[in-house]
Amino acid sequence: MTLSVDIRKQVPGFDLEVAFEAQSETLGFLGASGCGKSLTLRCLAGLEKPDEGRIVVEGEVFFDSVAHIDLSPQQRKTALLFQDYQLFPNMTVAANIAAGIAPRTPKGEVHDLVEEQLERFGLKGFGKRYPVRLSGGQRQRVALARMLAARPRILMLDEPFSALDAHLKSALEQDLLDLFDEYQGTILYVSHDIDEAFRFCDRIAVIDRGHLAQIAATERIVSHPTTLATLKVSGVKNISPARRVGPHEVEALDWGITLATEEEVPADVAWLGVRASYLRRAEPQAAQQAAQQEPNVFVFRVHRVSDSRFERTALLQNPELLKAPAVLPAATPEDTQTSFEADTASNGRSFVRWRINKLAHDRAFLPSRGDLVRIHIPPSQIYLVNR
Repeated sequence: MTLSVDIRKQVPGFDLEVAFEAQSETLGFLGASGCGKSLTLRCLAGLEKPDEGRIVVEGEVFFDSVAHIDLSPQQRKTALLFQDYQLFPNMTVAANIAAGIAPRTPKGEVHDLVEEQLERFGLKGFGKRYPVRLSGGQRQRVALARMLAARPRILMLDEPFSALDAHLKSALEQDLLDLFDEYQGTILYVSHDIDEAFRFCDRIAVIDRGHLAQIAATERIVSHPTTLATLKVSGVKNISPARRVGPHEVEALDWGITLATEEEVPADVAWLGVRASYLRRAEPQAAQQAAQQEPNVFVFRVHRVSDSRFERTALLQNPELLKAPAVLPAATPEDTQTSFEADTASNGRSFVRWRINKLAHDRAFLPSRGDLVRIHIPPSQIYLVNR
């Protein structure tokens, strides 16, 4: 299976302009809402018409603006699963599944295809039910069964879990992974969740305002983001405009600090990023003085903390831009609170986020509002991008 896409379409707010190729793989489309992910799939399915360009699947031209070729959705034989599944409410489960099968298929073959999909998706005994009598997860299974019964050339899924609760989503993800393992062809998967895309996709295409910001293997999108858009969608919470200071030094303009980097700093660096979970509490100052001093150790004040089940996130601020090994002043809780309020009132710089695994530390280790903490930002974990 080979898919080649090179299309352009003008829409309100931006121009869609994407070019990529895909093989027998799962290619994810990741980006903010309204960036052009779903529109790309609709153009491939024939539900939207590009202004210009070309779409070719296994040597067959689906669309060519120069040659005036524009196959209908039925001729293209692609399958697109929408967020709301779009089942026919007046048709039974079995009839919904059969709706995607070619009209001239013999009845016996249609019956066998429907039964096969009912079995595959755990829907045996549900064939005579109507969609209104199904749960959200069951409706999704019916929609997936309809897709496969049509024997499509390309599977396309547009945020298939957006309407499901977390427990049901986890169960259905396993069904979908099994389906992807079996399907021999190209799967295009739209998401705005990096963790979801990481689980499903072999490669990820990051879309930013209608343009392809980066396309790479899933692991590389996370480990080597090359654009600001990729930094954002790959879950990097600490991002600052940047200025090159030296071959291995870069200034984080929003944070007012200069960082040492393992990677050489490009002359045209524009942004830097670091994941919130990569920050760590530095060794006590006395211990550091006895050992070799670490680079990128800064003193921050905790502006606010918030907890999830397994993590604590601290918003860090250092209005005075104190850099270790400066001596931390002894302060009473009253003194700390007073200076903290003054700092937040006078400083407009961005916060630095620090994410701590609560299961890995005892309660005394966890930061609280107003604390002064020594934080190490590893030079090897700083991302540098120029656009």
